[in-house]
Amino acid sequence: MHSWGYLFGDYFGMKKGGFCQFYKDIYWGETVKNRTIVKWKLRMGMGQFNVFCITKAQGIHDQLDIIHCAFLKQKYYRYHPVMVYGIAKSYQEALDIILRISQEASIKGYDGRLLEYLESR
Repeated sequence: MHSWGYLFGDYFGMKKGGFCQFYKDIYWGETVKNRTIVKWKLRMGMGQFNVFCITKAQGIHDQLDIIHCAFLKQKYYRYHPVMVYGIAKSYQEALDIILRISQEASIKGYDGRLLEYLESR
């Protein structure tokens, strides 16, 4: 007899650790409420309205992407979890977080090298 986790773990995105991974010092938008629930839903691939994630870019020429959390429900992310650096309740708030990351990187001497800065923290 199989356990429920064995039967349904892959369906809910738990086989490979979820649909995303979170940066150790994740950046939060000022208007995000219930942060623990928001993170859990993102990890499980559950939909949420007005939640945008700042992720490591998939392209080689970019550094960070802003994506709506609905994209994380795609089967691809179940097997290739994306790194989430920030969570915001609007696209504008996500842009503000990227601006904050950029300013912090510049102060620390990482002008234009956002991923390098984030990985050095």
